[in-house]
Order: sequence, then C-alpha cells, then structure tokens
Amino acid sequence: MKTNKEIIDLRPQKKQVNSRRPYNWLHEQEPDAEGTIRRVNTLFLTNKECSFKCVMCDLWKDTLDEPTPAGAIPEQIRLGLEKLPAADMIKLYNNGNFFDKKAIPPEDHAEIAQLMDSYETVLVENHPKLCNSSVTEFQQMIEGDLEVAMGLESIHPDVLPQLNKQITTDVFKQAAAFLKSNGIKTRAFILLNPPFLTDPRENIEWSLKAVDFAFDCGIDTCSIIPTRPGNGIMDRLLEDGLFVPPTLHALEETFDRALALNRGRVFADTWDLYRFSDCDSCLPSRKNRLEKMNLTQKILPLVRCDAGCGNL
Repeated sequence: MKTNKEIIDLRPQKKQVNSRRPYNWLHEQEPDAEGTIRRVNTLFLTNKECSFKCVMCDLWKDTLDEPTPAGAIPEQIRLGLEKLPAADMIKLYNNGNFFDKKAIPPEDHAEIAQLMDSYETVLVENHPKLCNSSVTEFQQMIEGDLEVAMGLESIHPDVLPQLNKQITTDVFKQAAAFLKSNGIKTRAFILLNPPFLTDPRENIEWSLKAVDFAFDCGIDTCSIIPTRPGNGIMDRLLEDGLFVPPTLHALEETFDRALALNRGRVFADTWDLYRFSDCDSCLPSRKNRLEKMNLTQKILPLVRCDAGCGNL
C-alpha cells in the first residue's frame, strides 16, 4: 500500500485558488428517479484539502492547504449562484468531504442551508466514515431533500485496501444504511480501471460487481468514473505497469451493462473523454451517445465509425 508521504511526494504543483471564490460552476441536466429531466447547478467549492489521500485522486489540485476560513463557503455560494440560472437541484462539490469540519466549517451550515432554499435537492459529497449526526443535522436545516455522494471506488478485495481510502465494503454498507434509514438520498462513485487491476476484462467485470454491490446497499444512483493518470502517483503506477487506463470501448460496455441491470440510475462520466479514445473521427458521436444515455437512462445503438477505426 502506498503511504500518504509517497503519494504527496510525487504530486505536481497545486493550482492557485481563492478561498472566497468557487473555482468553477456548471449548469446541466439530469433525470430524476422518475425519469423527469431536472435542471442541475453544480458549484465547485474551494476549501481545505481532503484528509484522505486516495491514490487515484487529483481533486487536491484545486484545494487550500489550510482550514477553510469561516464565512468563505457562503460567500463562494452567493457568488456562484449569481452566475447560474434557476435550477431544481444543486450539487455542492468540494473535492473532499462536506462534513469534514476543516473543509466546511460547521458554523457555516445554517447560512449554507438558507442559500439552498430554492432547491428541491441538495447534493454533497462525503466520505463513508464521516456519515454521522452532522449529516442529519444539516438535513434538518435545508428545505429540500439531501443527497450524499460517496466514493465506493471498487469492491475488489485486493484493490480497495491499496487505494488508501481507508474504508472496507462493510464501512460503505454501514454508511449507506445510516443515510437510507434517515431518508437521505445516496449516490456512489465507482472507478473503471482502478490502479492495481490491470486485466481489461477483469476491470469491466469488477466495476459491474461494484455497481451491483452499491445497489444491494440501497444506493439510489451510481456514477461510473474512468480512472485517469495525471496526479503523480498514478503516472508512476502507469510506468510500473500497475495501472492501465480504460478505453472508451470499456466505458461503453460497462455503462451499457450497468444500465441493463435496471436497478437504479447509472451515469457515465464523460469529462475529458478524449483521453480514452483512439479515434478522433467517431469520438464526438460516441460521446453524444453516452450523454444521451445519461439523460434517458436507455441503452442506445452503438456508433459505427466511418473512418475504419474498428468501432462498430
């Protein structure tokens, strides 16, 4: 297992961020559990770096080294909301854990909740080990529903312990049960091609097993995320043959088969999709297919490439 020091020592430099400003924001669409297309705002909040140093993570690049100042997060949210249109749902992504006191000061929770009054659903991300009474206290502050997204990543018995995430499948299951028992919606992040699993077929099968496991735990929604190099340690693992980036074909198959389970909503992450494609000609159409499937939750016909790359 890689240590925190080994992971940190191989990092490139962080980006310059401002504790009083979100580093990005988006407006997009997403189907709800009934299939109705909902308007979604996403704010990428600037706060203290996550305490957990997961091997595959690159989200620390947009974080602070010191605890987030009190009042900074509400200020960021107000600024971000001025830039975004009206929406039904908001995602407060903070590159770590919403209920880490050093990342999101608890004294700001009430003001944050007030700023969320117009949203039907508020989604935050959080580590399974930090799903406790702080979550239910915040849930009671907001007007709408609370949704918590947690990283499951993998259920492979040899891979999960090596990710330095400091969880087991039992820890994840207990967190999911706690959230579900309190009427909180849940989402799981699942990696396609995590490090330490290098066989292409095994990667697809184990990602699907993780999706199945998440739904067994009562998770409402699964997001499949292709694992990327670029954070230092992942590049070293790539050089050492301990990490194999996924292909676009693998993401397509995994997403198709996960949707076919028909157990809950499944989304495929299409950010930086060009990294996984070997053909510029059919990439736009294949990306468009995945995005349509995200919206419709229906499997669409595969794209046939006219450039002769071998894609159907």
